[in-house]
Amino acid sequence: MSHRPATLGQLKDSGWESLAVKEEVRRNAVRKIAAGEPLFDHVLGYEATVMPQLENALLAGHDIIFLGERGQAKTRMIRSLTGLLDEWMPVIAGSEINDDPYHPVSRHARDLVRERGEDTPIDWVHRDDRYGEKLATPDTSIADLIGEVDPIKVAEGRYLSDELTLHYGLVPRTNRGIFAINELPDLAERIQVGLLNVLEERDVQVRGYKIRLPLDVLLVASANPDDYTNRGRIITPLKDRFGSQIRTHYPLEIDTEVEIMRQEARPASVGDVRVTMPDYMEEVVAQFSHLARASSHVNQRSGVSVRLSVSNFEVLAANAVRRALRSGERDVVPRVCDLEALAASTSGKIEIESLEEGREGQIIENMLKAAVLGVFKNRIDPTQLRDVVSAFDEGLLVHTGEDVTSADEVTVLQQVPALRAPVATLTGGDESPAAVAAAIEFVLEGLHLSKRLNKDAVGSRATFRSRA
Repeated sequence: MSHRPATLGQLKDSGWESLAVKEEVRRNAVRKIAAGEPLFDHVLGYEATVMPQLENALLAGHDIIFLGERGQAKTRMIRSLTGLLDEWMPVIAGSEINDDPYHPVSRHARDLVRERGEDTPIDWVHRDDRYGEKLATPDTSIADLIGEVDPIKVAEGRYLSDELTLHYGLVPRTNRGIFAINELPDLAERIQVGLLNVLEERDVQVRGYKIRLPLDVLLVASANPDDYTNRGRIITPLKDRFGSQIRTHYPLEIDTEVEIMRQEARPASVGDVRVTMPDYMEEVVAQFSHLARASSHVNQRSGVSVRLSVSNFEVLAANAVRRALRSGERDVVPRVCDLEALAASTSGKIEIESLEEGREGQIIENMLKAAVLGVFKNRIDPTQLRDVVSAFDEGLLVHTGEDVTSADEVTVLQQVPALRAPVATLTGGDESPAAVAAAIEFVLEGLHLSKRLNKDAVGSRATFRSRA
């Protein structure tokens, strides 16, 4: 910071130019788009749908509202917009509302420039500090957003008519930056009216003061679809003032959901226990979420968040860790028997609609089975399984479950050599006992769900046998 201008005169000599925040964002967005770079990192699945709309909105200099169900990265995209601001911005020293050194608007800044002239001190603000956010709640007030009289300043001897008695709200304090309102429909309608001037006239007025603060703010909001948010609505005049409304969505492809899970999930390994998540089990977790989004038993108006996939991914790995801690294994791979743990991480994240009481658990179990079967059919060639089924027809029984170690489960390959081909397809050449055991269990579960083997399950233990 030592080489940056410290006074107004030095700032002018440096050639720094003042830009409106939307122009600043547009300039930096143009640079990224022209270079073929994504606007944001870590926002996946929107490359051909949401991002083109967002790029258009930023190039047009629009205020934006993101409309979509929970867990669709709305807040992440809004917060990432700060990356399109310049890294550092000069302000009048001591300003509460980031006064532009060339165009000060607050009483403090105007007085300072009048007194000091070219020697007016300059501070520099980092782009991360030019972002303000408010979660809309019914008790949010105009004072929170716009401002109010500060009784402490009045008690210090200032007159009520003095502009210096004002305590600025969140919006003025984000002047020359980005201000976000999450869950905008939850904001009381009379408070929404207070934002009309911010969006159109670009100013705020505080109570009965003869004061007009021309603000420079990029306003961004998020909301759930109108047909879901029954708690409130966005008033028509406010909706009309947002330049662009962008509809978000859940991942359209399984691969995208898997990539998000890998990116967002916490590390699974604990202490000496190392967890390796096989790609087919990742696909099962992602497929489960996609099935839930298409199920008539799940309330689609409330949505099925990507957080469901991330939580299920983490719980699946956690159950494998717990199993390893009990058995003393150091390397563990999640198996089909670990999928039972997903009921706990799923129940609070989806709304089951059923005419019969107590069927929620059964519905979740059926969707898990459908996910496993779908991945099994997609991964395994049926011709590799004929000899496996024949071995069971000859009287073979196989026991699986949490209390069966990987080493014990791998011995099945000696009894059924035909299992080696489908297992190798799943493991990709990994011959560790944990990986092989997980693949064996997945193949047997797939054969059971395909109605080619019977399965007797008691608690966490299962026995596979012939259907004959």
